[in-house]
Amino acid sequence: MKYYNNIKSLLYGSMLLLTGGACFTSCTDWLDKEKESIVAEDEAFKNYRNFQGYIEEIYNLIPDKEKVNYCTAWNFGDDAVHNTEGYAHMDHQVDLGNYRNWYNNNQCWLKGNFFNDRNQSLWDNSWYCIRKCNMGIENIKSLVGTDEERDLLLGQMYFFRAWWHFELMCYFGGFPYITKAFEASSIPNLPRLSFQECADSCAKDFEKAYDLLPWDWDETLAGMQTSGKNDLRVDKFTALCYLGKVYLWAGSPLMKEFEKTKNGGVAQLLGASSNGKTYDYDVEYCKKAAETLGKALELVNRGTVKYKLAEFKYSDLYNHTADENNGDVENNYSNIFYTVKQSWKMPGVKEAIFRGAYPGTNSANWNCAKIFGPKVAGLVDHDKIIHHPTANLVDQYGMANGQPIYLVRNGEYVLNPESGWDPDHPFKDRDPRFYHDIIFDGFHYVLSIDALTTEQKKYDYCSLYTGGAMRAIDSGSSTGYFIQKLVPHQCNQGDKWYEWEYYFQSYLPYMRLADIYLMYAEARAAIANSVADIKEQPDYCPSLSAVDAINALRDRVNSEDYPMGHVQANLMDTREHFIDEVRRERAVELSFEGFRWCDLQRWLLLTEPPYTVKYSHEFERLETDDWFFNKNSREAMHDPKDAKVANFHKEELITRRLESKHYWFPLPDKDIYLYEGFPQNPGW
Repeated sequence: MKYYNNIKSLLYGSMLLLTGGACFTSCTDWLDKEKESIVAEDEAFKNYRNFQGYIEEIYNLIPDKEKVNYCTAWNFGDDAVHNTEGYAHMDHQVDLGNYRNWYNNNQCWLKGNFFNDRNQSLWDNSWYCIRKCNMGIENIKSLVGTDEERDLLLGQMYFFRAWWHFELMCYFGGFPYITKAFEASSIPNLPRLSFQECADSCAKDFEKAYDLLPWDWDETLAGMQTSGKNDLRVDKFTALCYLGKVYLWAGSPLMKEFEKTKNGGVAQLLGASSNGKTYDYDVEYCKKAAETLGKALELVNRGTVKYKLAEFKYSDLYNHTADENNGDVENNYSNIFYTVKQSWKMPGVKEAIFRGAYPGTNSANWNCAKIFGPKVAGLVDHDKIIHHPTANLVDQYGMANGQPIYLVRNGEYVLNPESGWDPDHPFKDRDPRFYHDIIFDGFHYVLSIDALTTEQKKYDYCSLYTGGAMRAIDSGSSTGYFIQKLVPHQCNQGDKWYEWEYYFQSYLPYMRLADIYLMYAEARAAIANSVADIKEQPDYCPSLSAVDAINALRDRVNSEDYPMGHVQANLMDTREHFIDEVRRERAVELSFEGFRWCDLQRWLLLTEPPYTVKYSHEFERLETDDWFFNKNSREAMHDPKDAKVANFHKEELITRRLESKHYWFPLPDKDIYLYEGFPQNPGW
């Protein structure tokens, strides 16, 4: 298969590819595909089955962020850090300000390796798939089929043309919006658009997709052929939610500031500082975002769409054991991100709105299943690469009473006197999501020790205090924490959940319903003229105010054993303080899902302290091992969250020396010479 290595070859290539069934197991039985993957236009577009097979390749080329090469990097914000063994990877290169490394780093999903099913590239695949969409739209007239079939095909192609453009824009800024499959003999001179101009074109395509796509594929005649197996296909609700997202992004402070400073389509930030403009949104775009996202949430609240929040009901929260006697086990929160003993079932449950293709059986075993836990004594198999959370992220997880530990005041974090947080018991009475996501000192990491070596058996409980056995910067955690949100701690050499017989499957959704609540709350706060506005339920969403949307996510995790309070009054005394709380809620709910860098970027905070410094937590353990566990039986004696510590404090790990140019990634040098109207991003 031909390797495309620049925009020109991707935009002006002439080959058609038909791979029907390569991405969805549901398609293998019904797509009428040819034996050869390279086919003529009259075959690709002649009927619905072939045409849909042509579109299936687009689904298959959506990058699986977690599985790019053997150890990928996708969290570029202040929330994550690699151990020293992973410093060559892209997240650490972002820390160094070395953004150019993205197009040489095969461990980064922005580039990866084009057309390798486990090493996919946002950059290469975007241009290729945009061309596929344009070719399909131009050839829809060749279809011999029904109006319904035509609408389904066009709806998907309009959706994907917008989606690939939008994903590129989030990292690189505005581009020419490509609506034609150009031939090499007619290279256009299309000027780069600003982000907002490009967003307007995305919005038009998302609107077309909304008009053409069904609410439920199973209720269409064409979709009935794969009834019950259409979950991964885009639908009307997907298009509606992305329409709201593109409006919110276009209305965010960075994009508003860039629109004022654009020069020939390329924005020029003045100086490295955001100059306090982080709360300055574009009201018109945010109004559209609020109305669109509010419409989507009304559909959810009425139960007229298939999407709903996953349930946060556990009999054992530390071990992610769903409560079988209380709630829908299959729609469990952990199953948004991974499944175990479910025959490699695709994660996402009823909350996932948009995912890529089914990743295949045992696809997580050699990369994402083994990059989150301690490598000391080989406790987790494979190489020594570890992704772990910063103290910055851990501090975002507030208290069970609904209060944050820290408040943002005048660009600094200050201790919140209302939180009740006790530095002598730093892990007590926290947000329930903390106990689901974060592995901290005293955590029972390996539950089954029989298969461990004598040396490994010493580490079944985490020693993450300063100087502890799991604090080695090469094989442990430099921050004092591990994370198990995306991969459970049982993926280790004792419990062996990453082995074949456990059917461990992982996939990180690009959009899920919780994000719609968060974006709606942000959009409503962005257009608020007073505190009363954030508590008002508008006509287009009469069941939810901005505050209600955040509280809905907190109600989801609230239980008798792990309570979670609503947004408190001191966090709603001003519009700006409520926006701070919405942003903190995003950091917690969407932690490690790849959104943090884009959020800090669009809020004009990427270059601003305290977001430029990554911290560790340092403390002394006061409890003995006998307090944590029985040395003979290795059974837990006390809950580690109740442990008392001393001298709990933060220490600086990394300071990111970022300038205004770092708000966008640079374009590859070989692509900026295509023509004069395609300039490099400023500062690069």
